[in-house]
Amino acid sequence: MDLQQFAHEVFSAQPFSQFVGAELTQVGPNSAEIRIRITDNLKQQHGFVHGGVISYLADNAITFAGGLALGGNALTSEFKINYLKPAVGDLLVGRSSARSAGKRQAVCQCEIYVTADGQEKLCALAQGTVVPSSG
Repeated sequence: MDLQQFAHEVFSAQPFSQFVGAELTQVGPNSAEIRIRITDNLKQQHGFVHGGVISYLADNAITFAGGLALGGNALTSEFKINYLKPAVGDLLVGRSSARSAGKRQAVCQCEIYVTADGQEKLCALAQGTVVPSSG
């Protein structure tokens, strides 16, 4: 099975991804893009996308980019996120790539954009470490 097919099968088996309406839209040998259509149930009291949704998007995009770079199943071992501006719009896009990959880990970066009125705006940056999963 090729890695792209594998990535899509893994993604479709994630109940939480389905719950928030996420879509794995692009995969490469060391990169991934995930999108989430913004709905009212993903917002907090000020009308911004909840930080937990943005963190999910960063974490999952990082894990997919790292897993693809490592050649299979993977888990996030750690990540950090910086929220740059409130996410207000109709679409969230997480683009992640493995910046360094060895046998035991991949260090990945993710940019989270919000699309409003056809314009993408950077709203968060994340970095994380991904390790192979034995499961």
